[in-house]
Amino acid sequence: MRILSFPVQRYKRNPYCAPGGYFMRSTTMGFAALAVTCVLFAALIIAQQAPMPARDTLPDGPRIFDSSRRGPSGRPIPGPQFRMVPMKGLSHPYALAFLPDGNMLITERPGRIRIVRNGVLDPVPIAGLPAIPNRNLQGLNDIALHPRFAENKWVYFTYYREKAGDKDAAAAVLARGRLDGQAMTEIRDIFVTDTMVAGASAARFVFGRDGKIYLAIGVPLPYSGRAGLATMSDAQDPASDFGKILRLNDDGSVQSDNPFIGRAGYKPELYALGIRNAMAIIVHPETGEIWENENGPQGGDEINIIRAGHNYGWPTISFGRSYTGDLTGESGPVLDQFTAPGMEPPWLFWSPSIGLSGMVFYTGDQFPEWKGSIFVGGLVGEQLQRVVLNAKGLPIRRDSLLVELKQRIREVRQGPDGLLYLLTDEDAGALLRIEPVRAATAAGR
Repeated sequence: MRILSFPVQRYKRNPYCAPGGYFMRSTTMGFAALAVTCVLFAALIIAQQAPMPARDTLPDGPRIFDSSRRGPSGRPIPGPQFRMVPMKGLSHPYALAFLPDGNMLITERPGRIRIVRNGVLDPVPIAGLPAIPNRNLQGLNDIALHPRFAENKWVYFTYYREKAGDKDAAAAVLARGRLDGQAMTEIRDIFVTDTMVAGASAARFVFGRDGKIYLAIGVPLPYSGRAGLATMSDAQDPASDFGKILRLNDDGSVQSDNPFIGRAGYKPELYALGIRNAMAIIVHPETGEIWENENGPQGGDEINIIRAGHNYGWPTISFGRSYTGDLTGESGPVLDQFTAPGMEPPWLFWSPSIGLSGMVFYTGDQFPEWKGSIFVGGLVGEQLQRVVLNAKGLPIRRDSLLVELKQRIREVRQGPDGLLYLLTDEDAGALLRIEPVRAATAAGR
């Protein structure tokens, strides 16, 4: 709003124009101007005190986008048109899982599991969950079905459980329960970290082809306020579960052939270490390998292929740097080098970071041009990004999509129908369905 200025001689504070009004003693302005000024100031104060509405930059209905690009030489690179169909009504949705009938379960970080039936969000959350506080970007995280869900109805989820009487400390928890209509029953915490964490830490997991659970638990930024809480250095500490990939049986127990079994000082559940904060962990659709992406510091987001017993470097090495701008120290890596003996470099990294979250290899038939590509979400980058692979499976290009929406993309999944489904990490969060636009439809819009 532009405020017009008037010629005044001097200002004198006026106690009758609340709050903070000023009486303008002028030869050209009188009590009418004083009244207008008081009204303007009062309106400004009221506006400042009013609660801000949830940020919502999404259209209410479908919108068509074009994925074509231009190459380094300026030549066009054709790409399919696609339609984004939003389904609103969520709050900070985090992860989703498809049920055998095509319906889906969606977690919300504030501690709710929602169900979508036939494309419609049920307004009533799934009952039976424990109380889950939504603090420090923790709350309710990931969700997945047991590989034999059709038989046993087991649903697994991760969340952060506060220490009794201490709101700043929380343990990462893997829990499971049986889905029974609109409720979860027999809920039990099957794995709980024995160290607490303060600050942002994600807990993502996936069932491997071997039927085992691969659970990634992130480390926070340095926390100097209290001793006894996990910090960045825990990623290299074999006695801590934070900053690791764990391998567990479906009941939460330790698998007997894990790589560090019997090694002094190492927790038996450890599968890989040196992880910063994993935001997606998936199974490669062809090789069965475990792939993970994670947030780096300032720069240094990564995709890694997780192998038993390997060390992925954090916080010793990184392609990122401290948030202060320094190459090392504070929130950055220990060394100013990108590699170190015995530590794995990333398969792919981002600098600058886009805040990776969610990941899928696209294998569907709805978008033939996208088949074989990796799709990741961007939280800071507010985008869906396609990583184009060549015939050798190596990355050759990255295409940013949906940047016009200005939405933090938290989750990326492929549905059983071959479409892409995204979740937006917003107060006014949404499920986005990405579907193809046929030629006739595109021509008629």
